[in-house]
Amino acid sequence: MSAANFSDQVEAFLTRASLPLKPYLPVIARFLLVVTFLEDAIRISGLAEVFLGGNVAVMIVCSVLAILKRNTEIAVGGLFAVIVSQALGYGLIFDSNFFFRNLSVAGGLVMLLADAQSSKRKPLFAGLPTLNENDKHAYLQLLGRVLLVFLFINFVISGEFSILRLVVTIVSLIGCVMVVVGFKAKISAWILVAFLSISNVVLNNWWSLHQDFLKYDFFQTLSIMGGFLLLANLGAGGYSMDEKKKNF
Repeated sequence: MSAANFSDQVEAFLTRASLPLKPYLPVIARFLLVVTFLEDAIRISGLAEVFLGGNVAVMIVCSVLAILKRNTEIAVGGLFAVIVSQALGYGLIFDSNFFFRNLSVAGGLVMLLADAQSSKRKPLFAGLPTLNENDKHAYLQLLGRVLLVFLFINFVISGEFSILRLVVTIVSLIGCVMVVVGFKAKISAWILVAFLSISNVVLNNWWSLHQDFLKYDFFQTLSIMGGFLLLANLGAGGYSMDEKKKNF
């Protein structure tokens, strides 16, 4: 059996296995994507500073809008603003872990926009009159795919060397490349979700170690998983190898 036939069979199996979950997958993905903002809002809501209070309000309102799929453009814009304001406010803009993780969260937010566009093809960017709605949707999915994998880039460049880490790095890099170029993107997204599910519980077990930074990383990883679930649901989009294969 060739590798191509094997991957086709795996993709067909995953498609069949995920059918019962498919109607609920978008809302699960949207909830996971914003859970880091909800957790952050709950964690800091007892502080009185205007900056934190404003972030709490924006995170709660925009997260609820995102989950309900209402005014998604406004919700995503607000959550983007939270990412930038936290980077500046906490002085972590040059911290590589914080930076790469938030790029992945941003990728999930872009996928959220693409998800909204897939069911509501209204103009998003008035300043781009030369692009039709299909082009905009495809560009959003491409940008979302590229940003999502930055979490794994951070994993590759940080930490101590070991044989297990090398194996995991190779597997995750292959999956990331497949996501970026849009080759078997749905399979790759599910594999990376499985990888993140396991590594998140093992590495970010804040409930036993009682460390706030692990709790923050845990919920951020859940949000990134939400982005990959949206990718698994939507597919790679127009600018991908998967789409080119359909045209042949």
